[in-house]
Amino acid sequence: MTTRDPTKHRRTAARLAAVQALYQLEFSGDDAADVIRQFLDQPLDQTADIDIGELDRAFFEDLVKGVIRHQKDIDVEIEGVLATGWTLSRLDSTLRALFRVAAYEVSERKDVPWRVVIDEYLNVGHAFFGGEEISFANGVLDALARRHKDVSEGANKTA
Repeated sequence: MTTRDPTKHRRTAARLAAVQALYQLEFSGDDAADVIRQFLDQPLDQTADIDIGELDRAFFEDLVKGVIRHQKDIDVEIEGVLATGWTLSRLDSTLRALFRVAAYEVSERKDVPWRVVIDEYLNVGHAFFGGEEISFANGVLDALARRHKDVSEGANKTA
């Protein structure tokens, strides 16, 4: 019998909610504090592809606020790993939100290994997409994570 790690599932739910909140912020023009409160006050919709329960509230709030705080740098990073001719504005808005949250987590949240971050956001991506989008997301997320891995390993070698 396997036991569920409630922390892992609460963080998965927080990641899913963060993607949804950023998507909503992009299109609604609502105040970020209002959107965050809305997500914290109502239960997350259950999806067929992701096992979610109660979300890690502090983690969710950090993800959304962190993306907002660092969005210009995050967007530059994402555009830096896209293929020639691709821009952030050309991406599906849900993918854009997913990449932004993942990029923030890889760059700012050192408490989660980058391979776990990739796996988690691919899992979240399955709630919205199938097929080609997931393969595309895998390539972009891997490139983002490897950039940070190389930077952090370089810093460790010189320290």
